[in-house]
Amino acid sequence: MGKVILTVLGSGSRGNSLHLEHGGQALLVDAGLSAKQLEARMAEAGAHEAELLGIILTHEHGDHTAGLKTFVKKRKCPIFASHGTKDVLEAEVATADWRGFEAGQHLVVGCFSIETFPVPHDAAEPIGMRVTVGKTKVGLISDLGFVTRLVVERLKGCTALVLEANYDEAMLRTEEKRPWSVKQRISARHGHLSNGAAAKLVEEVAGPELRDLLLGHISEDCNRPEIARRAIEGALEKAGRKGVRVHETCAGRVGQRIEIEA
Repeated sequence: MGKVILTVLGSGSRGNSLHLEHGGQALLVDAGLSAKQLEARMAEAGAHEAELLGIILTHEHGDHTAGLKTFVKKRKCPIFASHGTKDVLEAEVATADWRGFEAGQHLVVGCFSIETFPVPHDAAEPIGMRVTVGKTKVGLISDLGFVTRLVVERLKGCTALVLEANYDEAMLRTEEKRPWSVKQRISARHGHLSNGAAAKLVEEVAGPELRDLLLGHISEDCNRPEIARRAIEGALEKAGRKGVRVHETCAGRVGQRIEIEA
């Protein structure tokens, strides 16, 4: 069936977007970079020539949707979003082709079979997803405050995982730029995932199918890529999955192009 190509165009508090491609068809997950940056990074990654079938949004926050309005004016592709997310954004992006769904609904977009599921985050109706092409399953969770049993079940058996490792708990406590109220929001049950919580999730879901694990939404102030990597690699070792390739991502540049046999 060829290869599924996964490229993180950017991931972090300054913008999030991920490009999935197979057989000349593509899907964009989030559009949190400017439209100009999205186009430039797709071109840099060699991802600009595939037919873009649509954008699917995890939630409405600006670091996931900043470039949406301008981007869809040029690209004219549909936007897939949960009803809660759609209700927040539709008036601002009124001329777009909106395709609403309930969190938990199964979608088919071209060659991509998408299982959505609700996640706990301080947004209207945030989702995670598992995207299947052939035998390849890509699990994606971006912003969530804690790991539910549903998240664990949906991410088991994945070939690749893109998951949030937002903050190191000790660094968040001692960081001086943020007021205590913001720190509480980040670490709350509808905030973001710590390195420790991400590692525990990996230990539960990493199976023999898993080949690639991408660490996303790493805080520039309250985390370090090497700290997040160390936590995740420790979890993979506990799970007996030391051969899994771990990739770090950031908002400032395009991530590595990951190719997986479908």
